[in-house]
Amino acid sequence: MAGGGAAAPPPKQEELMPHPVKDQLPGVSFCITSPPPWPEAILLGFQHFLVMLGTTVLIPSILVPQMGGGKEEKALMIQTLQFVAGLNTLAQTLFGTRLPAVIGGSYTFVPATLSIVLAGRYSDILDPYEKFKKIMRGIQGAMIVASTLQIVIGFSGLWRNVTRLMSPLSTVPLVALTGFGLYELGFPLLTKCVEIGLPQLVLLVIFSQYLPHLMKGGRNVFDRFAVLFSVIIVWIYAHLLTVGGAYKNVPITTQLSCRTDRAGIIGAAPWIRVPYPFQWGAPSFHAGESFAMMATSFVALVESTGAFIAVSRYASATPVPHSVLSRGIGWQGVAILFSGIFGTGTGSSVSVENAGLLGLTRVGSRRVIQISAGFMLFFSILAKFGAVFASIPAPIVAALYCLLFAYVGAGGLTFLQFCNLNSFRTKFILAFSVFMGLSVPHYFNEYESLKGYGPVHTKARWFNDMINVPFSSEPFVAGFLGLVLDLTMPPKDTTTRKDRGMHWWDKFRSYKTDTRSEEFYSLPLNLNKFFPSV
Repeated sequence: MAGGGAAAPPPKQEELMPHPVKDQLPGVSFCITSPPPWPEAILLGFQHFLVMLGTTVLIPSILVPQMGGGKEEKALMIQTLQFVAGLNTLAQTLFGTRLPAVIGGSYTFVPATLSIVLAGRYSDILDPYEKFKKIMRGIQGAMIVASTLQIVIGFSGLWRNVTRLMSPLSTVPLVALTGFGLYELGFPLLTKCVEIGLPQLVLLVIFSQYLPHLMKGGRNVFDRFAVLFSVIIVWIYAHLLTVGGAYKNVPITTQLSCRTDRAGIIGAAPWIRVPYPFQWGAPSFHAGESFAMMATSFVALVESTGAFIAVSRYASATPVPHSVLSRGIGWQGVAILFSGIFGTGTGSSVSVENAGLLGLTRVGSRRVIQISAGFMLFFSILAKFGAVFASIPAPIVAALYCLLFAYVGAGGLTFLQFCNLNSFRTKFILAFSVFMGLSVPHYFNEYESLKGYGPVHTKARWFNDMINVPFSSEPFVAGFLGLVLDLTMPPKDTTTRKDRGMHWWDKFRSYKTDTRSEEFYSLPLNLNKFFPSV
């Protein structure tokens, strides 16, 4: 070399390292116990209220016409569902898991409820309103009986013993399909009115993912309030299309999906009304329907377990202690009891869309969810004003679902970081449970849509529901297979335990041994003394 200088050392090759494992999700702006400023918290709470309205409106829209009710009954059921959701959300955030989880109406209960609606003993009733009330009383009785299942399993601590068997590996299919399994409520429902659904989806992605990075100082505004901004813009756009006559000469089904004045609940809703217990009359009880509803309640229990885990992840909390998760299931049983007492027409479970909104906003504050519960109670009592927001066209809601359900599914995939993905045992459990979790329910649902009844078809309608409903649930099938395979497949040694990711959850087995879990999940005012077993 010229000049006799020493040769420069070769550049050091960058060491290839995988991304570090995070037992708590980083990047969350506000976790459970760190609320945002009050103005921001109120807007975020209102945003959660808007998101939960989708389920609150869609379920009565499916059930009420089948029950013989009209626009007035539909408006009253929506109002009752909002009111009970507010009560149950407050109870869950104060006394249950204390996670920022919204407890609202559940699609899982719809098939079993429709089975009661179509029971032969109601076919001879000619008066539509009388038929509606009698069917509602039958649904109430089945709900009240079904609530005892979750109350007993939760408060006795039985569910704690089940969740102790779960590992990060078996958690992946359960949580992932809790979100991804609701794909039928996303783009297929959006296409009922593409001209407003697709702009809503595009604007939501732009506001939440692109604008925060393109505009200085706008990050905390656009990504946190993307739902609010996009819904307002597209709702105004849809109203302009309606008043401009764009849907005058289109089929009735298109008008119902696209027009902003076809919901019929604003005019039918009362100005002020407080829902009260047994407002439809004394409940009636039928043994077979109660058993079918109990089976449905167990399916909802499994699905809510996956949703609770997703909520915990997006709130940047420690993994939920088994005792706390069992306590939350007990309070969800109380939520189903309230649903039966007040007559909501469907049971209650963790709102998956609101769990996804935690990931979208990166705000997992408990106070925000409690504020949203306040909005639910306020607008359910002032029913006329609540009906205005409830009249948002369904394709706009479906566009929100496309992103929010995807966030919950992605929350389940994050648990893969704790597992050994190079293990063929791990690959088989994940692949088989997820594939069958999608395939089996698709077969059951498609069979019912073609034949009008499920694959299990006997003279005992309640027995059919007990089999068909669980196997029509994607998270139930995937979670059940994942847990059974994870517990039974050989080999069983220390390496397998690490492959499953169990060593990451050792320090969180009880909230009493981890101060962070104590801070997040302990009951206020020493209420633990009322639940010594959990």
